Amino acid sequence: MRNFLFTAFIIVITGCGSRVGNDSISADALIRMGGTHEEYMKEAAAAGVNPISDPINVATGIDVLLRNDFELLKGKRVGVITNHTGMTKGGIHIVDAIQEAEDVELAAIFGPEHGVRGIEPDGEAVEGSIDPASGVAIYSLYGKTRRPTEDMINSLEVLVFDMQDVGARFYSYIYTMALAMEAAALNDKKFVVLDRPNPIKGSVVEGPMLEEGFESFVGKFKLPVRHGMTVGELALMFKGEGWIDGADKLDLEIVRMEGWRRELWFDQTNIPWISPSPSMRTLSTATLYPGTCFIEGTNLSEGRGTDLPFEKIGAPWVDGKLLADEMNKLQLEGVMFEAIEFRPEAILPSVPNPKYKDELIGGIRVRVIRRELVDPVKTGISLVYTLQRLFPENFKWSGTIDRLYGSDKLRNGVDNGVPLEKIIGNYSDGVDEFLELRMKYLIYE
Repeated sequence: MRNFLFTAFIIVITGCGSRVGNDSISADALIRMGGTHEEYMKEAAAAGVNPISDPINVATGIDVLLRNDFELLKGKRVGVITNHTGMTKGGIHIVDAIQEAEDVELAAIFGPEHGVRGIEPDGEAVEGSIDPASGVAIYSLYGKTRRPTEDMINSLEVLVFDMQDVGARFYSYIYTMALAMEAAALNDKKFVVLDRPNPIKGSVVEGPMLEEGFESFVGKFKLPVRHGMTVGELALMFKGEGWIDGADKLDLEIVRMEGWRRELWFDQTNIPWISPSPSMRTLSTATLYPGTCFIEGTNLSEGRGTDLPFEKIGAPWVDGKLLADEMNKLQLEGVMFEAIEFRPEAILPSVPNPKYKDELIGGIRVRVIRRELVDPVKTGISLVYTLQRLFPENFKWSGTIDRLYGSDKLRNGVDNGVPLEKIIGNYSDGVDEFLELRMKYLIYE
């Protein structure tokens, strides 16, 4: 079997002047940032969790589809919306699996933010290309268009979505899915979601809610920051609530996982961890991301260009010891703060120009010590509040903070001196109503 991701990897690397000689290397070896369950157990133990010595056997949607010999897609011309995370547990990419399937024709490939290979920089447009091995077109859904056009899907009968989400409202893959669902509905195409776990559990929901007027591609629908749903469940909600155009006519099917339960963290399953995007390297990063992502809406480094994005926070004007001491005084559950210095560096091709590139800056590392107790959103709110209080002459918001938070309440509250306790006390407004709505679409216990 040829290796779709490896072929793409060869093109990218040789284009940079490097050389790869072993064409039998597995895609799994190229893209897995974590890997063995023993490594997962170490990370879980460091986060104050009693790790499961025998991981839970979970079959993702692609594993179920493969086991059933792709019966759902027999006789169809298929377009696949995927990236580097669209792998079976056996290390086979969905593109390769479908091309090997009998009586299934792979006719198009669609890639999200960061591209099909998951290496393009955050927020930058991605170009389309051609899969050199098969000649199949690879269309970018994060470039000139974010919705498949009629020309792209006219010859298709089915669109299949298979990507690993991280469980946060502002992660763009779920909106790539939503817009593709619209295209399918408006062009009479079946839409299939191959479900995958919510890596930070599917049993916890945390606000704030997205408010009307603050919609963007990092928040299109009225969801809380931590939604506690899988991509399959979200697809059912997008259709069921009429949040996408043509929802009533969409032929939607979810290929459910087997063995997954809502209370499971990703490292409690036997699914290999593949970094969903260049800066989402570990489960600890994903755990903190619903809160530390707010740092992207400021003039501080969120740790891109380091080994611990969204865990290292800093700027040239930050006194790390002062910040760590003040944050630790808040006694936030499940986390502690350590004073550090770090130097963001270019990591090509994914992080070419991180904030404060090549500067030695002061800051903190956010350490997860008991992840079951961590409230990442409360942590993120507390962090930006404390930064503004300690460094008012230097701290500044960027234009993205309201889109990330889902309203202007955090920015206005911090700028107007609203007490931290009051800001935190209001961030769950609307979550109870969402929890009731969400119940209609949950398909796992």
